[in-house]
Amino acid sequence: MATDEVITGVLDDHGARLDKALAEASGLSRERIKALIGEGRVALGETPATSPSAKLGAAMPFTITVPPAAEAQAQPQDIPLTIVFEDEHLIVIDKPAGMVVHPAAGNPDGTLVNALLHHCGDSLSGIGGVARPGIVHRIDKDTSGLLVVAKTAVAHEGLAAQFADHSIHRRYLAVCGGHPFPGEQRIETRIGRSDRNRKKMAVLPDDSSRGKHAVTHLKLLKKLASCALIECRLETGRTHQVRVHCASIGHALIGDPIYGRAPAALRALLKQTGFNRQALHAAQLGFTHPGSGETCSFSAPIPADMQELIDETAR
Repeated sequence: MATDEVITGVLDDHGARLDKALAEASGLSRERIKALIGEGRVALGETPATSPSAKLGAAMPFTITVPPAAEAQAQPQDIPLTIVFEDEHLIVIDKPAGMVVHPAAGNPDGTLVNALLHHCGDSLSGIGGVARPGIVHRIDKDTSGLLVVAKTAVAHEGLAAQFADHSIHRRYLAVCGGHPFPGEQRIETRIGRSDRNRKKMAVLPDDSSRGKHAVTHLKLLKKLASCALIECRLETGRTHQVRVHCASIGHALIGDPIYGRAPAALRALLKQTGFNRQALHAAQLGFTHPGSGETCSFSAPIPADMQELIDETAR
């Protein structure tokens, strides 16, 4: 049976935040340190630490008791993955449409997490005290494209910080109904749960106390028959952001079962081709590598089903 790991040392960085000093001394992430403090597993001298933001005074011995990583609820499954990049810190996946990112009610297996647990094996460190991949962002089940996953606690913290400060570069390609205004437009709203349908997100009033600030930059790339190919750059990353913003300006994504309905002129074509998902693809992803500090940029080609939709409507 796995046992607790005990880390000891002395803190002498006067004036530093406790969580930062402990992270540097122990090699654990600051988020992990905060969680362990909350669980009463960090002591300064003989006294349990209570505040991650406390400032250090005189040199002080510390003890951190780290429990073994809990087993993941998800089980490894041998599911093929399209790997765009991988090193000891992280892995970038080109996720196919139809694959759920994380197990949940109704999707207990067959997910990206199940596949990652099989692929990464023992190289996958416990993150947040749970032996599972570091999912720092998600894309919808029926959206295809790029997703980055942390393999270590340090990578998880570094990537999460970039998503939080909106420095991650995310470029989506989509096919929407109708023809948006030529050129570029910026959509800035609040997005939150719909009052009418709790399974949907909605644009909320600017003065609402609910929801979160959301910004999407749209660019018309090509007019098609009764629809258009557009580029969507995310300044923020809210749930269903692109889908909600496109629907809010009267140009819902083709195939979106929640936020729009295909133009009548396209319904026969969609039935003929079997295209039955939102036409949305995470085509580019860029970030600062949390290990090396280098700027990384990755691209994923438009999948065959969405390319067929574009080709058929271009005729």
